[in-house]
Amino acid sequence: MHESSLIVTVATGLVLAFAFGFIAARLRFPPLVGYLLAGVAIAPLAAGPEVDAIASQLSEIGVILLMFGVGLHFSASDLLAVRWIAIPGAVGQILWATLIGALVALAFGWGIGAALVLGLALSVASTVVLLRALDQRNGLETTNGRIAIGWLIVEDLAMVLALVFVPTLAAVFGTGPVDPHAVAEAAAPAAEAAHAAESMTGNLFLTIVYTIAKVGAFVAVVLLLGPKVVPWILGQVARVGSRELFTLSVLAIALGIAVGSAQLFGVSIALGAFLAGVVLNGTELSHKAATDSLPLQDAFAVLFFFSIGMLFDPWILVEQPLHVIAVLLVIVIGKSIGAFLIVAALRFPLQTAVFVSASLAQIGEFSFILATLGTAQGLLPVEAGNLIVAGALLSIMFNPIAFALVDPVTNWLRGIPWLARFEPTGPSSPYATLERQLEQTRREAEEKEAERVSNLTKDLVNKFPMFTGLDAQRREELLTLFRPKSAAPGERLIRTGERADMAYFISSGAVEVAVGDRRIHLGPGDIIGEMALLSGGRRTADVTAIDYSQFLTLDQWDFRQFIAKYPEIGEKLNEVAAQRDEMNRREREGAPPAAAPAAAPAEEVSPAPPGSPAAEPVPPG
Repeated sequence: MHESSLIVTVATGLVLAFAFGFIAARLRFPPLVGYLLAGVAIAPLAAGPEVDAIASQLSEIGVILLMFGVGLHFSASDLLAVRWIAIPGAVGQILWATLIGALVALAFGWGIGAALVLGLALSVASTVVLLRALDQRNGLETTNGRIAIGWLIVEDLAMVLALVFVPTLAAVFGTGPVDPHAVAEAAAPAAEAAHAAESMTGNLFLTIVYTIAKVGAFVAVVLLLGPKVVPWILGQVARVGSRELFTLSVLAIALGIAVGSAQLFGVSIALGAFLAGVVLNGTELSHKAATDSLPLQDAFAVLFFFSIGMLFDPWILVEQPLHVIAVLLVIVIGKSIGAFLIVAALRFPLQTAVFVSASLAQIGEFSFILATLGTAQGLLPVEAGNLIVAGALLSIMFNPIAFALVDPVTNWLRGIPWLARFEPTGPSSPYATLERQLEQTRREAEEKEAERVSNLTKDLVNKFPMFTGLDAQRREELLTLFRPKSAAPGERLIRTGERADMAYFISSGAVEVAVGDRRIHLGPGDIIGEMALLSGGRRTADVTAIDYSQFLTLDQWDFRQFIAKYPEIGEKLNEVAAQRDEMNRREREGAPPAAAPAAAPAEEVSPAPPGSPAAEPVPPG
């Protein structure tokens, strides 16, 4: 392992992370614990400057993709729904946890800069760990669960801003990078910030103003130009029809904006990656971007946690046990007390206060990112990273116990008479008001869904006149059988020789049917693939999307149910098939074709009935 290379390190990391992650999941711990322990396990066998450099570089790529994912999945609606408790609560809790974490660091004998970074790193909980914990307890859609999720969204946003100012803190309080291999890109912002600080006579206020100006300029450029340039680029790439090229374009945008933020504006690559995700989040192709890039995001997230584990020195548990205990107490006890008092002060029930406290009694990915950047900037001693990893491992392993104690602790607190009297009740309490607001939000979402279904039923009739005879209720029943599907230009939908498994009703866009040398273009109102389902034969044509296309699909089982439940529609399909057979026969015999859609094999394509907009002749492509 001393002669390890990038390939060996990545391969070893993925294999061990899989094994340890699987074991952790079987033991009902988050897989993140397994990824960290895998790195810890391999670290003694992979010691050496080359491996340390590779681990640092992998962790930095992991940071970029993690932050990109945070931006890509950022939900303003989840935050706005609980903003009156999440925003003041999270801000207050961050300040409280940063204060007590900084005091602990000062007690260790560290400097002010190191104390501030350690406090920030201990103040933020892991969204990954929380979501898994809530999912296991069916708490994602509960009021307390929504509060906890909104709280952590605010924490994530606050840490994005904190990462911007770490280089500034390093310019004022730091001693320069302590590891020449650590995060090359992160060093550039520190150098620029240091130069700025020197040119401004070391004035901290001016340094902060200078940093804010750079960040403001970068954010303005990205948010003003990004929504115009990025969708256009993705649209052009998507029209090429290459899935791998589209995935590459997404990653190029994420990495390009992230690295460009450091090189051109001297700000954190984490902020650049986050904003790249936010820009993509606002595009029509955001779902496709998220889907296509998710496997790579997950892979590098695993390697990020694995590399953090590799850089962890477990001997700190033996050499500095009191420091480890102090950090763990800040995470589990200090943060929980602060969160409890804040929630109670906002006049929410005791159970909500205890639930939020349990949710925050752990740290994770943002803590590692801050530790990595702080160490690279010369703000944190190396032991700080080890303390943070140790605190993360122990607090994550304790977190299931914290959630299990929520109800017993709540009941105990309610048994204290003077404390129970302060618990707000009644319809005017903040919790009851929030529940009504969340219920109103849910009803509005249901109304929007009902409106969407209504529009779909109207659209169904407009585009597919064969459904005109169905009443409104039967149309809605019909919609329950359909499954929406989309296709980018160049995506193959049907291949010659395949077994028939699905019928496609084209809602929008266009497809090309290839039969030998013939090319037939079909669009909204046309149906493809249903005749092979009826006959039980194999596909006889290739069908490819040639524009962004939307379909209503029926799989083989649902299609048979469809025909059985709506025999009048089956008769119309048979009429269409007979018409198609006649068209194909006339073309083979050289007779003039009737005014109908371009011919294609009956086994693959059916046109809309005569008289519909799609029943006009379409010249071969």
